[in-house]
Amino acid sequence: MKIQTKYHGELDIQQEDIVAFPNGIPAFEDEKEFIVLPLQNESPFSILQSVQTTNLAFVIGEIFTLFPSYDIELSQNAIDVLQLTESKDAVVYSIITVKEPFIKSTANLQGPIIINAVKKIGKQVVLNQSSYKTKHELVGSPAFVQEG
Repeated sequence: MKIQTKYHGELDIQQEDIVAFPNGIPAFEDEKEFIVLPLQNESPFSILQSVQTTNLAFVIGEIFTLFPSYDIELSQNAIDVLQLTESKDAVVYSIITVKEPFIKSTANLQGPIIINAVKKIGKQVVLNQSSYKTKHELVGSPAFVQEG
């Protein structure tokens, strides 16, 4: 199927690559299907592109690459929604707020995007009882040192 994307133009994607977000994403509850598109080779950053809405695309980063000491415990509700049976099937991303210059960009560690890579189900989890913030600086993270 062909879709228009915000950053990659028109792409031909496969149905099996689409990640279903049964509850949407907070503030975008009607958006139920996304695809993860690599930003560059060997980069911890990707684009979470809406299949339905061309201009809805988030820059996301692999949390454990950017912040190796990140720790998360999912609620039973999140595990059920994601249909996770093994933790190795979960891929954890952070939504990146890109700023100019890039060195000022931040990562939302309080609201990670979790994707069941096997079943292609996603959910943004909001961590209420957490020391993580919505605007953690990328500067100093191991991946940023390698990239930047």
